[in-house]
Amino acid sequence: MLTPANIKHFYIPDEQSIYLLSHKDAKKLKDWFKLCTEQLQLLGYQDIELIGKGAFGFAFAGTVTKKNASQNSTLREQQVFKFSRINLPQHVQDRLEEEAYMLSLVNHPYVPRLIEYQKIKKQSILVMDRAKGADLEKISLKYGPLSVRLVIKIAAQLADILLYLRGHQQQGQSKPIVHGDIKPSNIVFDEISEQVGLIDWGSSVFAQIDHQGQFVGNNVMDLMSSDMQQTNARLGDVYFIGEEQLNGGLSSVRFDEQGLASTLYALASGQSSRFGHKVITPNSIGLPQELAKTLTAMMSDSPKLREQGGDYFIHNMQYMKNVVLNEKIEHAHVSLIPCRVSPFEKEIDTVVYSSRKSFLRIEVYQAEQDLRLIDDAQFERYYKNYMQGMGDTEKAFVAAVSRLGKYPVVGGLAVRWEASGVYIDSNLNLYDVTLIKSFEASLNNVVYFARAINRIGVFKCCMFNARDTLHVERSDEDKPFMPDKSMQIPYELSAVSLTEHDSRMHSYFEDGDDPDELLTLPKQLMAVIRQLNSIHHTGCIIFESLPTHLKIHSDYKLLNHGLELEFKSLLKDVIDLIPTIKGLGISGFMKLPFKDTRFFTHQGQLPDKFYPKDPYQLT
Repeated sequence: MLTPANIKHFYIPDEQSIYLLSHKDAKKLKDWFKLCTEQLQLLGYQDIELIGKGAFGFAFAGTVTKKNASQNSTLREQQVFKFSRINLPQHVQDRLEEEAYMLSLVNHPYVPRLIEYQKIKKQSILVMDRAKGADLEKISLKYGPLSVRLVIKIAAQLADILLYLRGHQQQGQSKPIVHGDIKPSNIVFDEISEQVGLIDWGSSVFAQIDHQGQFVGNNVMDLMSSDMQQTNARLGDVYFIGEEQLNGGLSSVRFDEQGLASTLYALASGQSSRFGHKVITPNSIGLPQELAKTLTAMMSDSPKLREQGGDYFIHNMQYMKNVVLNEKIEHAHVSLIPCRVSPFEKEIDTVVYSSRKSFLRIEVYQAEQDLRLIDDAQFERYYKNYMQGMGDTEKAFVAAVSRLGKYPVVGGLAVRWEASGVYIDSNLNLYDVTLIKSFEASLNNVVYFARAINRIGVFKCCMFNARDTLHVERSDEDKPFMPDKSMQIPYELSAVSLTEHDSRMHSYFEDGDDPDELLTLPKQLMAVIRQLNSIHHTGCIIFESLPTHLKIHSDYKLLNHGLELEFKSLLKDVIDLIPTIKGLGISGFMKLPFKDTRFFTHQGQLPDKFYPKDPYQLT
């Protein structure tokens, strides 16, 4: 049982690596984590860990030992503690209590049960059972596109949950429940038992419309109430929800069908969003034809087809799960872009910095303008300042690039669209050989989406290790940033020294000023960076200037060892010139070897590829 103990304040900064935080915020985070851990230990919990955080709150897990009086033994149970962010408005914090109520109504073997909800002073805390395993987003990153067998196994269990939620009753009356945020990271999967656990019911509401399109109400007065004229729906993750939910439609059990279809599609194709389904179609990723076409219908532009596909899925998954499969058939794997696996072990906290996104934006339709009025923390975080004005293929491309940052990788990509096709320069170094298959599948998806974009322009991104980021802080915005005398920009030497003639190079400088970068660096500092650019190397340097905090992100590998002294001296000059930096914003520079350039023709959509009807004929 939770008691107030000394639990007072819980704070966590916006989601980012601790290595990118200022010293003050990093200390605050560590102190906060220590406080939470100590308080949960006082309550008798062990093995405490932070397991997740989102726009509205964060979650810890711990193990508690309980006595089993009937068997005269002890049991160890794993539980999850969800805390609301106390720096959010009160009406948003109250959503944790609403989540607890909705979860208390759900009694299903694939949904971890609610244990209790308490409010200690201003802090809301929800306690529930912990589902065994890891979330499917982590599993997707570990393995890449999941096997057909696992996709079907997961699909059948999710169909069972949705059927249960459709038929939920309260006091003898039909009260369908909408989860509202079905996505891979909200589904925990136990690799041993292969059982799912649907978690995070923070977007859950009672459905206003049932699967037949009828209003859910017990009497005429219910149907006439204002509650039936205004949506009660929560937003959910815009990477996975369907159009009706995104556009503020009345809450419907169809919302979860959209989330489910998006999730299965993402898992089967090795993606982290639904946006690419018109390029990498459900029919192109090797699924059995019946399931592929069902998902195609569920993700269709036609509302009628979506509903037909959802009904077919719910009613026929019990039969589709019995399809004959051959475990020897695996995803064909050919890497389209080179990637090197580092022989050295190194702790990597990857951050992706991508610029030149403005040319990916298309005309902002009125619907996009209307979306600006949505008051939702998740919308603000994921959408408004990120992908607004982009078409689905452009969103899929940006999301695919962002997924690369979830791997331990450093380097960069430059994608150049021309009338003849797409040129991709790369220099990527992965620091975990076990993830190579998954990473290359994610890289291939970047290529597929790049090929489907028809415009002239350049997109570049750098992937750097946040652990190497340098920090300079100042007490006042009017004062200069003063670096510590011992500060150095890190770099590595290549395995073999290469002279300038061994490969042509290419950098930001060839494309002129970047329209998406807002920080103008002093001329003297730019002169030093130009000198660095003339030395044979690969990598990037990014300056991120905030009011009282300057971050210098970098990833440098020197190729011409004979110029190491000059290279090192120029890096020192960069540090010495930090006090001359004025203004706020970001400015970055990258250099890549041209020798790894790959050319691809334009291709709007991948061809159909289904699981073989007779899978044993091929082996």
